[in-house]
Amino acid sequence: MINVTKTYLPDKEKYMAYVDKIFENGWVTNNGPMVQELELKLAEYLGVKNIVLVANGTVALEIAYRVLGIKGYVITTPFSFVATTSSLVTNGLKPVFADIDLATLNIDPSNIEGLITQNTSAIVPAHIFGNICDVEKIGDIAQKNNLKVIYDAAHAFNVKFKGESVLKQGDISTLSFHATKLFHTIEGGALIINDDELVKKARYLINFGIKNQESIPELGTNAKMNEFEAAMGLCMLDEMKGILQKRENIYTRYKKELDGLVTFQKINSLASPCYSYFPVIFSSESQRIKVQETLNENDIFPRRYFFPSLDTLSYIEPKQTSPISRDISGRVLALPLYPELQNHEQTSIINIVREAV
Repeated sequence: MINVTKTYLPDKEKYMAYVDKIFENGWVTNNGPMVQELELKLAEYLGVKNIVLVANGTVALEIAYRVLGIKGYVITTPFSFVATTSSLVTNGLKPVFADIDLATLNIDPSNIEGLITQNTSAIVPAHIFGNICDVEKIGDIAQKNNLKVIYDAAHAFNVKFKGESVLKQGDISTLSFHATKLFHTIEGGALIINDDELVKKARYLINFGIKNQESIPELGTNAKMNEFEAAMGLCMLDEMKGILQKRENIYTRYKKELDGLVTFQKINSLASPCYSYFPVIFSSESQRIKVQETLNENDIFPRRYFFPSLDTLSYIEPKQTSPISRDISGRVLALPLYPELQNHEQTSIINIVREAV
């Protein structure tokens, strides 16, 4: 069976050496030494000022909303993983969908401004498949209308924009370190925050709102990363060069051999490439169904990233319609992409897609 992704597991002996240290010191959670070490190393690797590690990518978004005091209506994308929207709803916020650009698959800035009202407090775009949004236009709109910007950067771990980490964009960027991600800590996530004062606030909000032993100034939650997850992250970070090279090779081959048969996402020319996913867009939903069924018959399981379009979710109020997002969600497939994907396996995938198309 070939799935759309496969969790990368680093050198076992190296990981167990970290586990031995955890057993020696008995410190398993509550901002332990490995969490602290991973924060420092990730900040250096990514080229960012501050990084706050948390339990997962969804809670990273939720903490970002609390840190910035987001209220009321939030403009976001209908084409993303469900957590981009559900994290808003569970925090009492109202998602307002700006439809996506047909080529980039990112939120279309030209659709944002007309949705802004006096009750709008923020914009939450996502860098879809690691393809960078038009951060400059979004930044201009936010500044003009006094809105906060929180980027869901779950797919854009190591991507640069104009030579610097894209994670510096907006007020806060959030990451997911789920086991299926390019870089993972089994479960986990992070907030990248430029403002030092907001970093302090985030650190007590992830610990139940406890600022010190005598003060709980705000409502918080338990969003801490544990030491075993941080140990996995430290191992992964040591192997990133090899991981990225293998992913690039697979990505490049797909692009070369499927060119002209399917449509590819238009990549931001000012950003570095990302090899997290390989989405392809078919000419029709019926063609996508045919390809997917044929792949499944051969024990190959791509994923419909992203389906359904989030404007169709039953719990969204007010009801909205994003026609481009709905159209794309019916025609897109993410093909298998992970470091251990073998050359002959990729050959099978490519041949089946060719023949089916």
